[in-house]
Amino acid sequence: MAETLFIPQTENRAEIYEALNLQMEALLSQEKDLIANLANFVAVLKEAFGFFWVGFYWVKGNELVLAPFQGTLACTRIGYGKGVCGTAWKEARTILVPDVEAFPGHIACSSLSKSEIVVPIFQEKKVVGVLDIDSEKINDFSEIDQKGLENLVTILEKYLPSMQQ
Repeated sequence: MAETLFIPQTENRAEIYEALNLQMEALLSQEKDLIANLANFVAVLKEAFGFFWVGFYWVKGNELVLAPFQGTLACTRIGYGKGVCGTAWKEARTILVPDVEAFPGHIACSSLSKSEIVVPIFQEKKVVGVLDIDSEKINDFSEIDQKGLENLVTILEKYLPSMQQ
């Protein structure tokens, strides 16, 4: 898996997520370095879907701090409960935003971002980070993306205890 990624040639996102599950499992199970795994995780999603911005923010004290990502220049630190990422952290739930302009307190790291989905990452029932994905299209994410991304994050969570930072 480390050198090869199979992405079904379809517009059906559910099929793509399904194909990525076993590949992500293989990728994460073979590497013990947290940064390497986070970097490959975002690379897989960027390649598979072509999202505008894909990345992680990791909890450090009372802030989310930028971690591996692919896309344009990003906000480096986000406060607890601030923006979509900070809200997903505070509420410990996935937040799907069809139009970021309509989200109260949205933090605009890029004016090109139009919709967003943020999935919290848990370790021992505590949020340790978030997966943040932005699209340059309004209403680009659906429940299919939410389910698919939550499944992939669950795979990541399974290997977190064995990863070294």
